[in-house]
Amino acid sequence: MEIRPQIVPQIEIAADWLVVPIVEPVEITGKLATLDTALAGALTRLKELGDLTGKFASTIALRGVTGLAASRVLLVGLGKPQELTAGRLDRALNTAARSISDKKDVRIAVAVPEATIGAISPAQFSSAAAVAALTGSVGQDLFKAERSRFPFSEVTLACSEATSDGLASAIERGQILGEAVNLARDLVNRPPQEITPVGFAQRAAAVAAQYGLSCDIFDEERLETERMKSLLAVAQGSSEPPRMVIVEHRGGAPDGPRLALVGKGVTFDSGGLSLKPTDGMLTMKCDMAGAATVLGAMTAIARLKLPVNVVGYMGLVENMPGGAAFKLGDILTARNGVTIEVLNTDAEGRLVLADVLSYAVDSGVDRIIDLATLTGACVVALGEDVAGAFANDQSWADAVLSSAKNCGEDLWQLPMWDLYDDLIKGDVGDIKNTGGRWGGAISAAKFLQRFVGGKPWVHLDIAGPAFASSNKPHREGGGTGCFVRTLVEVARTFGQ
Repeated sequence: MEIRPQIVPQIEIAADWLVVPIVEPVEITGKLATLDTALAGALTRLKELGDLTGKFASTIALRGVTGLAASRVLLVGLGKPQELTAGRLDRALNTAARSISDKKDVRIAVAVPEATIGAISPAQFSSAAAVAALTGSVGQDLFKAERSRFPFSEVTLACSEATSDGLASAIERGQILGEAVNLARDLVNRPPQEITPVGFAQRAAAVAAQYGLSCDIFDEERLETERMKSLLAVAQGSSEPPRMVIVEHRGGAPDGPRLALVGKGVTFDSGGLSLKPTDGMLTMKCDMAGAATVLGAMTAIARLKLPVNVVGYMGLVENMPGGAAFKLGDILTARNGVTIEVLNTDAEGRLVLADVLSYAVDSGVDRIIDLATLTGACVVALGEDVAGAFANDQSWADAVLSSAKNCGEDLWQLPMWDLYDDLIKGDVGDIKNTGGRWGGAISAAKFLQRFVGGKPWVHLDIAGPAFASSNKPHREGGGTGCFVRTLVEVARTFGQ
């Protein structure tokens, strides 16, 4: 998809759709008045009828118009300027993109605002528009004979001389971020017979080669050598061999600090011997969304040439109830020597992350973020649209929370008080892999804390927002690619 800025009056740009943002309350002045004149007063009439309000994420489609070069106009409401945030802008623009991406080979033009709207500058608007054009025009219907959504063939950001400064770089950044989000979505949406641990690793190797990332893939023998017994235990019930993928971007000084991004990659989770019911298993191809998010973010970090050192670690297994499957009551010895009582084989993601986090610590990283579709308890606590954040260092947590807010991604911090350690205290081993019914998201985070070696660490439980159960006007069902942008923003500010 080609996305480019063009200094041109919006009424003169040839496109199948001209997308025009409007705010609440609507004032038909300036460029909007010029557009109204070209449309023979159509906007004035719509306002008089009470249809043109500018309310947040509202859309009005005008088809078969005359008087301008575009054949259709889509008016999209941004709401009240003082309430416009990155997250609200993302929803409004994605709603617009999704509403006009139902046909092949569609060219769109987006009118860039002349001035800052609330806290959103023309450059920020343009970057968000590029992301929305990419993510809003791609669906999860990868194997349907008749697709319901089609990527735009061309996207033009129509601007004036006054707003053109810095727009090209902002659009390029938006395109890179949008493509990174779509990579994560694609990995999650593909079927588990394709995205196995080996299949994911092969895709990661190809992506790393394409974008200049170093890539190392640990097979079973290497995992054994590295004493990753906890990860290997989860994999042993499956015929699919496990893998760990490490991709690295060396953009900072050779002796500069290193940021670790760690992703849970359970490519299919049956629950193991603690077998999930059918309804609970239907979407378990998404249990590798943490790893997909890390890989997507690493591609964007490399393409943006960020002057930082970042390493992505992805632990990849399939959790199945085969004859060799690990059992309830087993005692596992993790890479760092901690012994783990297995009380539930469906609490397997933390067992995978335990060894990957320990390896990252031993590799000398300075700060860590891990992402995992870890617990249903976090979805119960925060709902499907908000991720949970857990940390052992408040300043590092604040940095991650700030980055998420800047990107418009919803993240809420939960407590990590010492009293929660008692929930996972073992009877036979050091710790248990589940803390029981209460505080499940927190006890899972407390489990992971045992493997970060005191390094500043933030755990993101993305079980809710990583996979959408249904379509919404602003969002396709399936993989969402959430927190790719947050990770890139964290990397951008890392070491500053």
